[in-house]
Amino acid sequence: MTITEKISQIDQNRLPAHVAVIMDGNGRWARQRGLDRSEGHVRGVDTVRTITEIASEIGIKYLTLYTFSTENWNRPQAEVNALMALVGIAIARETPDLIKNNVRLTIMGDLERLPDETLQCLRGCMDQTAHCTGLNLNLAISYSSRWEITDAVRKIARKAASGELSPECIDDATVSAAMCRPELPDPDLLIRTGGDFRISNYLLWQLAYSELYFSPLFWPDFGKEQFLDAILTFQHRQRRFGLTGDQVTTDNAK
Repeated sequence: MTITEKISQIDQNRLPAHVAVIMDGNGRWARQRGLDRSEGHVRGVDTVRTITEIASEIGIKYLTLYTFSTENWNRPQAEVNALMALVGIAIARETPDLIKNNVRLTIMGDLERLPDETLQCLRGCMDQTAHCTGLNLNLAISYSSRWEITDAVRKIARKAASGELSPECIDDATVSAAMCRPELPDPDLLIRTGGDFRISNYLLWQLAYSELYFSPLFWPDFGKEQFLDAILTFQHRQRRFGLTGDQVTTDNAK
């Protein structure tokens, strides 16, 4: 089946508004080919462009990519430096196309740890794409979910300590509002490439009721066809949110 045929099968009424992705396997892709791990990350950037294009084309509103975790700071310094430089180069290169395609860039994470040059490139792109109204491309960089939740707890605790917030009033909405990007809806679908079956400290609060899709392909080999397969698989699942299947069927029939 061609990409065009797969697109024609997508039900626009059941399109996930927010897709989150764990882009895994760049280093292993490179190692299988006798290349330096950095070459895998370079190819991974090409895949980011490809997936951003197809997500925008079919009408996805939010795409969050796990770009660099807080744990990744523990990798060899040479690899970390190369990754940070690559992020800056890639963002500078892609900014004109993001603007052309009406894609807005946002970021979330412990940004104070980012090199100044990398952060300036990211903020420059955010400023230049702030007017865009199409796909919101959100990069989780220097990010981990435990860091985010811990930071959210601190924010809530400070409000409680100052008397601004009563502990008895803290609910799910309070916690969600204290997260990095509370304006984003929770992901409907999580895609993980690379053949591993775990969440890896990613959006733990937000993924509570997300559908999970795992691909054995390394990220550089994951293309438009595979992304569409994930969307079509999502559309064939029944999302129950704690209800029974009969309840969901009845509600949908109303």
